Amino acid sequence: MAENGRTPAASELVYVPGHSLAPAAFAAGLGGVLAGIIVWFPYGIAGGIVAILALISMLRSAAAEADRLPRRQELTTAVLPPNPPQASRN
Repeated sequence: MAENGRTPAASELVYVPGHSLAPAAFAAGLGGVLAGIIVWFPYGIAGGIVAILALISMLRSAAAEADRLPRRQELTTAVLPPNPPQASRN
């Protein structure tokens, strides 16, 4: 807590990815691939196509979100020592 009773401003920012249906589509596509193995092969082909398209969508959105992030952040925390303190042996 700050001296005036207010919470200090955040020193580091947290970036959360946006919402996407691509992971659900990828899981459904893999389910289609498994169904194609067991039931009928066209389900597997359709599931594979859906899974590949969903995977491409996830990779593109991850790359686009990573490009929007700042390259550097100002560190305001203490630097940790390289070696942890040793416990005394008695």
